Amino acid sequence: MKSRFFPKMLAAGTAILLVTTGISVAQTTPEAVIGHYADIAEAKYEDSLTTAKALDEKIKAFLANPSDQTLNAARGAWLEARVPYQQTEVYRFGNAIVDDWEGRVNAWPLDEGLIDYVDAGYYGSESDENSLYTANVIANPSITVNGEAVDASSITPDLISSSLHEAGGIEANVASGYHAIEFLLWGQDLNGTDAGAGKRAYTDFSLDNCTNGNCDRRRDYLNAASELLVNDLEEMVANWKDGGAAREELNAKGASGGLATILTGMGSLSYGELAGERMKLGLLLGDPEEEHDCFSDNTHNSHLYDAVGIRNVYLGTYTRPDGTVISGPSLSELVAAKDGELDTETKSDLDATVGAMEAMAKRAETTEAYDQMIANGNAEGNAVVQAAIDGLVKQTKSIERAILALELGQIELEGSDSLDNPNAVFQ
Repeated sequence: MKSRFFPKMLAAGTAILLVTTGISVAQTTPEAVIGHYADIAEAKYEDSLTTAKALDEKIKAFLANPSDQTLNAARGAWLEARVPYQQTEVYRFGNAIVDDWEGRVNAWPLDEGLIDYVDAGYYGSESDENSLYTANVIANPSITVNGEAVDASSITPDLISSSLHEAGGIEANVASGYHAIEFLLWGQDLNGTDAGAGKRAYTDFSLDNCTNGNCDRRRDYLNAASELLVNDLEEMVANWKDGGAAREELNAKGASGGLATILTGMGSLSYGELAGERMKLGLLLGDPEEEHDCFSDNTHNSHLYDAVGIRNVYLGTYTRPDGTVISGPSLSELVAAKDGELDTETKSDLDATVGAMEAMAKRAETTEAYDQMIANGNAEGNAVVQAAIDGLVKQTKSIERAILALELGQIELEGSDSLDNPNAVFQ
């Protein structure tokens, strides 16, 4: 069953709760903006944790009573959990604590054969780079990593985090996080650029009617990966609370360093990561393996909420899953004080990008999935994706101008061969 999620937008006139800091625009200082940026980070990671706990509950309910209904409920909870988490990605690149941690929860793409059975065609592909690409730890209570035997007889959060994740020092050996759980809930998407997401049957987790073998160990892996995700998010929430490591590290940078951190995250996610590695690369190759949420066909929402996250950091606002809006001192206000026209242009660019992403998401819900949009020869679908890429590139130029306006010196943003040297992609 194909399962997608596109959250309903608040209708005009819908009542929401607005939470503000009480600081007027005239009083806005860099320190206030940095403090509010950290407050929003704390709220976003709290919401990511809350939705991950809801996912864990649905997974436990599914494992207690495997069925199509309980599997779809767990899938729905996974989709819901992606909304606040994707909005945190703008805290990457500038905040080292976030970058050092992020690979545990959102690394991709993954060689899913490390975790479980895969299609025979996948086994037929040799990998000179990764000897574990078909290790299938669910089927094998012992695997060999760099010549050392690893006891996998008991699948626990500790086994996943300490022995399996990035085993052998290879980034493609993603054993934990959202995408490992996604793979277990949906299975491989074997449709290429045709319609359809992964179609794993609930019986893969049934103790009474097991399909594809090792259902007891597959259940253990799903349960352990879910609990590990909750644990990892609890760690990051603590990092952003008052006195937490991430907040303290940010404050230690001072006013200019803190603002530079904010803009580094915005510009790097906008350009090199999202426009380049996550979108343009897949469009150039026409390759569905280059989509972010590839098992569930949720990539359109993943990209949309990355763009929303960039915008809400600039505006100093964040809408929580319950509709509460947090608002306070913003980067926009600081830029407006220096160059009103630039602030207006930047807000317009950010809105245009989110609009292009929303158009892409609407197409995914009504016409064709993201992996179909990027297929070679699909001129109309390609154009929809390219419009979102163009928006990201344009807004990055405004972000670079904001860096100059705020006199923050030279800031290096993430680049991407897909944008800067496309020919290198095919070499």
